[in-house]
Amino acid sequence: MVEHTLHSIGQFLPEIVIVSTLCVIIVADLFIKSERHTTGWIMLGGLLLAGYFTIMQIGRSEAVFYDMVAVDPFAVFFKSILILAGIFIVFFSMKSLELESYKPRIGEYYMLIAGMMLGMMMMVGSANLLLMFLALELTSICSYVLVGFTKSSLRSSESSMKYIIYGAVSSGIMLYGISLLIGVTSSTDIYTINEALIAGVEQTLILNISVLMIIVGLGFKIAIVPFHFWAPDVYEGAPVTIAALLAVASKIAAFGMIIRFFSVTFIDSAGVSASGVWTAIEGIHWDLLLGGMAALAMIVGNLTALRQDNIKRMLAYSSIAHAGYILMGLVILTSEGLTAIMIYLFIYLFMNLGAFYVAMLFLNKAGTESIEEYKGLGFRAPLAAIALTIFLVSLTGIPPTGGLIAKLYIFGAAISAGWIWLVVIAGITTVISLFYYIRVVRNMFFYKPDENAPEISFDLTSKLILFALLIPTLFLGIYFAPLLEIAKSSISIIGF
Repeated sequence: MVEHTLHSIGQFLPEIVIVSTLCVIIVADLFIKSERHTTGWIMLGGLLLAGYFTIMQIGRSEAVFYDMVAVDPFAVFFKSILILAGIFIVFFSMKSLELESYKPRIGEYYMLIAGMMLGMMMMVGSANLLLMFLALELTSICSYVLVGFTKSSLRSSESSMKYIIYGAVSSGIMLYGISLLIGVTSSTDIYTINEALIAGVEQTLILNISVLMIIVGLGFKIAIVPFHFWAPDVYEGAPVTIAALLAVASKIAAFGMIIRFFSVTFIDSAGVSASGVWTAIEGIHWDLLLGGMAALAMIVGNLTALRQDNIKRMLAYSSIAHAGYILMGLVILTSEGLTAIMIYLFIYLFMNLGAFYVAMLFLNKAGTESIEEYKGLGFRAPLAAIALTIFLVSLTGIPPTGGLIAKLYIFGAAISAGWIWLVVIAGITTVISLFYYIRVVRNMFFYKPDENAPEISFDLTSKLILFALLIPTLFLGIYFAPLLEIAKSSISIIGF
């Protein structure tokens, strides 16, 4: 037993590094108050070290801590992009003037970021229902506090309270669903649950109710329609850095957990059809249910985004729509669909973080999030305006950006599985999204700035961060073969 525990600890090094980083930040915050960025650099160092140990796990495939945690290429893929997202968020935070007035509390900010990173990394590696839920709640609790971090802002406090209420309700529903599933199958291990479902259970009604309740809880975490109501208000009220973290990293972690949970628990790999029908649970057309949710997310997200005047609210509704596009891959639950999800999430990281970063830079200089105030930005800050245009073009899915590749693979997987009607809806809503993205571009380049409006300039570090997001967004639209191979090899470990 001791030998197994020691071996498990050795495979848990990325998470241990994050915990150690959190502890170091606590101590540093007690003694170093004068330098605002000290705890940020500690957080960055911890993420880089965790990334190193994560890369060292490439090629491994085993379960540790008595089969509660999976160390496999799937977990390594998701942990890697989560750490990458965390690194960008730390750089964003160092450049954010929104956090400047909270300098005495900045150590608490990075402690919560570290806690959230730990939760998200455990979410994508958990193979046990209770550990999944605990990881999800660790992530959620840290995010509740981070949303209300700028507590002197009434908008931020209101957003945090709404987020807590919605989150508590969804967590309760999900936990009750998990308890029912455990009761029906007599196990918390997702592989054992799969074996029990394939063998057959008598309480099919309770089983279906439990799955529905779990979907409700998970739907809240990815802000999918009809569980999306919290997202626009929370994104608008939260600091830009935290809105970006929720829109990208939190969503990536949630989808990583959902993929492992659904594909391992509910699929009979010997009986699954070419269309990806969920054969381990019967009585409800689960693929149609998720397909309907995906369609609603694409329609509601894109149509509502048309009416937004706040850049963060627009990006919030955009992220709801993108959750719908990503969910298309989960609907079919084939290796092709899940590979497409992983490609989409990796590209989504760069293009969505890039859009939030430019929004943050503009907020730093102009003090506003209004899309109307972006008029003339192409003349005042051409680099930022061109970069934002490329990010928005990529979010739309127009060549030669990575967004096109992401959508092509998702649409292609859906067409191969026969989901033509869903692809038609996705295509139409993609065209709709072009209108609200183009509105921002129009304001930047087709209106001249006010005569008294000063030019906006950025320091070298800000430009380097911008290019670090911009280059992959463009490059992945031209050369994406390595990403495709990595995604294929990472998804194969979970039984496909």
